[in-house]
Amino acid sequence: MTPRLRLFLPFMLLLWPLPATAQPLPIDAFYGQFQGSGVAENDDSLYFGVTVRDVDVRIGPRDQGFYVEWTSVIRSGGDPDNPQIRRRTSRVDFQPGDRPGIFPASDSGELLAGEPVIWARVADQTLTIHVIALGDDGGYRIQTYDRTLTGNGMELRFKSIRDGEPVRLVSARLVKVAN
Repeated sequence: MTPRLRLFLPFMLLLWPLPATAQPLPIDAFYGQFQGSGVAENDDSLYFGVTVRDVDVRIGPRDQGFYVEWTSVIRSGGDPDNPQIRRRTSRVDFQPGDRPGIFPASDSGELLAGEPVIWARVADQTLTIHVIALGDDGGYRIQTYDRTLTGNGMELRFKSIRDGEPVRLVSARLVKVAN
């Protein structure tokens, strides 16, 4: 090793990038109102195309926890100049759980009694909500909503699985419009 390299080696090591250990964001980093649009795909999308959706998401404090409220406006079928419009709104309240970063829903039920089990978790920059429901025939449905914060808003990815088979995938980009 040359004397010059020996002299600069300690400084080079100081500049060497270390692996980042990402810490989950606090839940209040997700608070606000986000709006945008996206597309929904399913097995029939190859033949019938994708469905366009407008999405509104509100996340805010609620008692000791937080709430997530989302509205989807779905335009499909009918006359292209006058499509059928369906509007769905859902809201779930979450409370702190026994484990850090995991939040059970206030109205989460008993799976074997036919009531959906719902919880949220924060990992890195993503707030994920899982919903598991058991059908009367013993089959199951899992819905997963990933809401990842980005520089100017949020990316939404929704996945629905029934008995291990994908049913629907929705991808959307949302912009933060209010705190």
